[in-house]
Amino acid sequence: VQLQASGGGSVQAGGSLRLSCAASRSILSINNMGWYRQAPGKQRELVASITSTGSTNYADSVKGRFTISRDNFRNTVYLQMNSLKPEDTAVYYCKAMKSYWGQGTLVTVSS
Repeated sequence: VQLQASGGGSVQAGGSLRLSCAASRSILSINNMGWYRQAPGKQRELVASITSTGSTNYADSVKGRFTISRDNFRNTVYLQMNSLKPEDTAVYYCKAMKSYWGQGTLVTVSS
């Protein structure tokens, strides 16, 4: 499966962005999809994940601010990011299953 991430950009602290990850085929059978991020000089980390039944998991640093969702009919996973902070600045990647990655999309949050 190929993944196409989009929606990154530059915002001020407190702003919002919505990232999209469009898959090249149906995601109905894909149990686990997620968003990761990698800030300069840091390791890639899990931001949020969602299963085929809608169960979600979030990094502590984004709980209450970010929401992951999936639209199985549009083969797309979303990451709604609210109350953005400068420390959210990173390249964000979507992932399907254990090894399929999309290209990154850059999110820059200024103070």
